[in-house]
Amino acid sequence: MVGNSDFLTGRGHDQAPEFQELESPEGELHLRFYIPSGNEFALPATGIREVLSPSPDRITPVPNVSPLLLGTLNVRGRVVWVADLGQFLGDSVPLNTDKPEISVIAVEDQDIMLGLAVDRIVGMEWLDVDHVQMPTAVPDSVAPFLRGEWVLESSDKQLLRLLDQVSILRSARWAA
Repeated sequence: MVGNSDFLTGRGHDQAPEFQELESPEGELHLRFYIPSGNEFALPATGIREVLSPSPDRITPVPNVSPLLLGTLNVRGRVVWVADLGQFLGDSVPLNTDKPEISVIAVEDQDIMLGLAVDRIVGMEWLDVDHVQMPTAVPDSVAPFLRGEWVLESSDKQLLRLLDQVSILRSARWAA
């Protein structure tokens, strides 16, 4: 019976074969999210280690460090710094940490991992990198960390900006 091909496929002799056409996604997989000011950004999925939703009391504040850093978080025995991404990008609106969970995107490059706290995560989406344009009217505080931007198909010409996680991780801004 196990050698019967109909058994392995789940079809009997009286059933017609069902072929389901799978659409192959176009572009590359990205994580979309918002910072507190309402600006939307994306990061390539290849640079993301994981997405976490810890309660604020799991992030341990550390004195005498950059004001951009919220503290440290224990991720399966590894101590990871957590930063307010909006503040890092020059956003004037600080992250609200007075809520049950904080959305943290853990990005990694080589041996360095950093948690980027954001306002809310939209989800994963396949985005066509061939349609990325050079950024326009970008604040100087954001420009060094952008790869480009997409103009979303909406009437208000909303922008989705693509961040470079390696530039963020390697920034001298963390020493400030």
